[in-house]
Amino acid sequence: MTIPRGTAQSPKYQRLAADLRRRIAEGEFTAAAALPVESELERQYGVARNTVRLAVDVLVNEGRLVRLQGKGTYLREHPVLDHRAYGPVLPPAPRDCLALPTAVYLGEAAEAGRELGVDFEMMIVRARVDIAERLGLRPGEAIVVRRQLRLLDREPYSIEESHYRAGLAAGTPLMEPDQIDGGDEAVLASLGRTEIGAVDHLVARMPGPEEAQWFQGGPGVPLVVQTRVTYDRRGPVRVIETRYSADRSRLVYGVGDLAARASLPAPAAPVDPARAEAP
Repeated sequence: MTIPRGTAQSPKYQRLAADLRRRIAEGEFTAAAALPVESELERQYGVARNTVRLAVDVLVNEGRLVRLQGKGTYLREHPVLDHRAYGPVLPPAPRDCLALPTAVYLGEAAEAGRELGVDFEMMIVRARVDIAERLGLRPGEAIVVRRQLRLLDREPYSIEESHYRAGLAAGTPLMEPDQIDGGDEAVLASLGRTEIGAVDHLVARMPGPEEAQWFQGGPGVPLVVQTRVTYDRRGPVRVIETRYSADRSRLVYGVGDLAARASLPAPAAPVDPARAEAP
């Protein structure tokens, strides 16, 4: 087995890492079995032990591999949850409103046989420039932020922050750091601000130190950031910024008439080697 040539500036360990990525993508390695030991990879590629170690380090930093002391090196696979970002509206909600996010997350976790947990926080902060622009405020104006830290089977899944004008949230349960029966949407509906449309902005970026600590991902694993601006017939209602770890979530959007969409069985959940019993 040889390492692809690549560019003249590409170090040998990076080319070896690229070939290991290819083998992972093609399904040559599985999460249930350890990768070949360093001496075996050294023999397969005809390279020095340090080159193998550096290549494996690259994939560990990307969150693709994990070293387990006394057990070997394994694929680091988190069960990926499909989140229907366009979720269908279910009764008794009005047909012209958005799907209730809390109900969508609960349903998806139940379908996957996983337990959804949520921690709530409420903060009053100064609006960032981008949030202020989307809410029609001046940068630095006070806004209310309701944060939800979602966990699946007690593992970090997403950080969601809903940004509200202070005047809209004042004197309502949105000012409390607790979960609201029926979700925040129930309070908005009682105020005559039922959300009927939204615009999503999706970006990928590297996590900051606090985000990396909370998500517990590899140092090279990016976040997928979904920023949703919701509207009623009077204008913008709130800005919802949700951050997901890219290795354990997948946002699904539907476009057009989906009546003929085939119903496919869900893929089997991958084996997590960190939970497997030692031989």
